[in-house]
Amino acid sequence: MRLHDNTERTIFDLFRLDGRRALVTGGNKGLGRIMAEALAEAGADVAIVSRTLADCQQAAAEIAAATGRRTAAFRADMTIAAEIDQMKSDVESEFGSIDILVNNAGINIRGAIQDLSEADWEAVMAANVRGPFLCSRAFGVGMAERGWGRVINLGSIMSVISLPGRSPYASSKAAIIGLTKTLALEWAARGVTVNAICPGPFATEMNRQLLNDPVKYQDFVSRIPLGRWGELHEIAGAVVFLASAAGGYVTGSSLFVDGGWTAQ
Repeated sequence: MRLHDNTERTIFDLFRLDGRRALVTGGNKGLGRIMAEALAEAGADVAIVSRTLADCQQAAAEIAAATGRRTAAFRADMTIAAEIDQMKSDVESEFGSIDILVNNAGINIRGAIQDLSEADWEAVMAANVRGPFLCSRAFGVGMAERGWGRVINLGSIMSVISLPGRSPYASSKAAIIGLTKTLALEWAARGVTVNAICPGPFATEMNRQLLNDPVKYQDFVSRIPLGRWGELHEIAGAVVFLASAAGGYVTGSSLFVDGGWTAQ
């Protein structure tokens, strides 16, 4: 089809990320690892960040081997501003300016409110809200100055619904929706889109205790219209869409990848 710039491109070309550089926090495992590899398969160079450098290095090497793209590994605690600032400096000097930021790193501490400590609450809010705020501030401003960028935050079905024992996590993921909408408005006129991906149940390490409990597992499945948990590769299309030209007119939105749970 012919685009507004009069070039001939197929619909598949709109999903290509050649020449872009992406950074995925928590990209060494779980959904983060899948999204990092998907971005690389679409043509982006990918940097992976977590608190454990060795794990990031291994994931980066495996993604490079599988996709042929340039990868890099960096270490930072996403809850500490000074470490994020240092990581940003290292990334930009060693890897280059970032075009696509995926704020994926997060934690979950479950329990009834009477059993949760203030420290539990603070830990979840720091990882799941402060981290995306700090990383978006660190990298998004530069994107806006350059006139193009993508910020993709990881929300959850718990951004809009909840379950007993999830007060810190659900509160943090609801906050992500607010952060996403606000940053989308702040940067819309400067070429940067900001969106959230909100997964339902996936077989990640965070959900290991549910996967290992047949009763809890079946309770979750009974709530999902598609009748199953998500498979890890099923998050890949969402992140590539939002990161690419194909999703260029989407901002301030939340894309639910949840088997229909939140449609009920």
